[in-house]
Amino acid sequence: MTKPTKKKGAAAAKPLPATRLLLIRHAEVEEKYHRVFGGRIDMNLSPRGKRMARTLAGYLKNKTIDAVYASPMKRVQQTLGPSLRQGAPAQTIMPGLREIDFGDWTGLGWQAVSDRFGFQSHEWLDQIEHRGVPNGENARVFRQRVEPCIREIIQNHPGQNVAVFCHGGVIRMILSILVELPLPKTNSFEIEYASITQVAIHPHMAEIELMNFTPWRDLVG
Repeated sequence: MTKPTKKKGAAAAKPLPATRLLLIRHAEVEEKYHRVFGGRIDMNLSPRGKRMARTLAGYLKNKTIDAVYASPMKRVQQTLGPSLRQGAPAQTIMPGLREIDFGDWTGLGWQAVSDRFGFQSHEWLDQIEHRGVPNGENARVFRQRVEPCIREIIQNHPGQNVAVFCHGGVIRMILSILVELPLPKTNSFEIEYASITQVAIHPHMAEIELMNFTPWRDLVG
C-alpha cells in the first residue's frame, strides 16, 4: 500500500495575521468642559491632559505602530502631537472620526440635560440609539459616518497595527460595529481620557484584547 503524496507546491495554508486597532481616546480637556456634553465643541486639553498625552506618547514609542489615523478636532490633535514628535508614523486625518454632534445637548452638563430632556445621564446612549438627539446625530447617522472610516482602515492595513486617535463616543461606536454589540451596551465599558482599547480583527471575528488601559495613571498627578 502506497502512501498518499502531496502535490508539488502544496502547503498548509497559514492563518492570516490579525489587524490590530489601538483605539485611543484624547486626553483630559479643559476643566470647564468636564461632565459636559462637548461633542462638536473644539476644546483644548487641560494642563493635566497635556501631561497625559506626553506619558501616552512615551508608552506608544515602544509599540509597533504601522499607521496612525485621527480626528481633526483640537483635543485629539493635541493628544497625538507628542507621539508624532517621538517618531510615530505621519497621521491620516479622517473627518468622519470627529465626536458625535450632541445637538441641543451641546455645552450642557449631565444634570442640566437630565432636567431639560427628562432622562437620567446614564441613559444617554439609549437616547441616541432610540430617540436621537434634538438637532444632533442619532445612532444611525453617527454609524453611517464612522463605519466607512473603520472599514477603510482595516482594508488598508491587513495584518498591521494601527493607532486610531479619536473620542469616547467614536470608540464606543467602533466597538459596537466590530463586536456587533448594541450601542447602549457599550455603556458597560469605561473609556477614560488617554486610554487605549485594543481590538484584533481576525477573518472570522473581532476580539477585544485590551480595554481602557491608561499608561499615565500612576505617573500623572
